[in-house]
Amino acid sequence: MLAAARSTLDRVDPAGARALQDEGALIVDIRPEANRAAEGEIPGSVQIERIHLEWRLDPVGPHRLPEADGRVVVVVCNEGYASSLAAADLRRLGVEATDLDGGFRAWAAAGLPIRGGPTPTVP
Repeated sequence: MLAAARSTLDRVDPAGARALQDEGALIVDIRPEANRAAEGEIPGSVQIERIHLEWRLDPVGPHRLPEADGRVVVVVCNEGYASSLAAADLRRLGVEATDLDGGFRAWAAAGLPIRGGPTPTVP
């Protein structure tokens, strides 16, 4: 299933996701709240847990997020597995979607901006 989902996507690395965001793409974080609280979030991202994703981004659905209309969507999970499946589902709904290869953890490892997350300890 994962290989089939990824065959429909032009996945992006952290720098590519940042560039798409700078061009107006919507980054959608599907991680559970506990993960976001523990590790932080991508500034400017929208948080939609996986269970709510399709009905919040369905282009013709009555409960869609208007800020997603007409925008490329980059789906983010922890490590880039669930996001591939989710992005493929969104594409079947007609959303121009892809996902972040390596997920939030790749974004953080690349040194890109993070909002919140753990407080560093001072020795």
